[in-house]
Amino acid sequence: MKQPPMLINRYKWYEIVGIYVGIAVFLTFVLAPFVEGFLVSLKPLSQLFSSPYRFIPENGSFEAYRTMWVSVPGFARYIFNSFFISTIVTAAVLVLVIPASYAFARFEFKGAGVLLGAFLAVNMFSGAVLLIPLFRLMRTLGLLNTYFAIMVPGIAFLIPSAIWLLRTYMMRIPRELDEAAFVDGASHFYTLRRVILPIAMPGITVVAITTFIGSYAQQFIFALTFNSKTEFAPLPVGLFAYFGRQEVVWNELMAASFVGIAPAMIVIFFLQKYLVSGLTAGAVKQ
Repeated sequence: MKQPPMLINRYKWYEIVGIYVGIAVFLTFVLAPFVEGFLVSLKPLSQLFSSPYRFIPENGSFEAYRTMWVSVPGFARYIFNSFFISTIVTAAVLVLVIPASYAFARFEFKGAGVLLGAFLAVNMFSGAVLLIPLFRLMRTLGLLNTYFAIMVPGIAFLIPSAIWLLRTYMMRIPRELDEAAFVDGASHFYTLRRVILPIAMPGITVVAITTFIGSYAQQFIFALTFNSKTEFAPLPVGLFAYFGRQEVVWNELMAASFVGIAPAMIVIFFLQKYLVSGLTAGAVKQ
């Protein structure tokens, strides 16, 4: 029986140590703010400004996770609004981006490069720069103080990056599949729905996750400008309520932040295998 070829270790022991040390340093800088934020949520407010500063809380407890609901009434509504807005924005972006990405990946038409460049230019503008014209537009359309006042700008700002990401993925799908479908008499729409979409699902999942996270993160500036009603306010507005006139309730703010991001973390946890497969698909040529 033929033995498989031996794998050659290309790294020396000190190179492997260096790689792991580099990874550890990187993870330290990435995770340190989250660890510190969690420890702050366990400390009494009196310990946060004590000298010398204690990194590990003394007599820490989860009391802030209980009192935060009392400090900001209706906080659960803020979390629901953020999750609801992000879900609708993600669905709308996918409906618009999937056919657009297929068109940019498969068809050659005049102005395609200009449009793709314009999409990148849109992402270069901060939402704060366009607040005044967006406010006038929302007021003219009668969308102020509604969910749509937050959803519509979110969709507009997230579509360009989603098209670029999904277009790149669809370009890796062999054109021979489209040609085979056309020979059998399939239309472009049928080919997209029955041939391309099943293959592109890992890429679509990546776009969906990044869009959901982007929508979850960018709601504050639009909600603060286009909405004055608590019933439509998302999570960032609820977190802003912990900034009082006299002091900031940091332990409750940190506790509310971790509770607020829990829905997004749950979504990522259950979709992480699709995220990894989507990011690595096409890395190895078959």
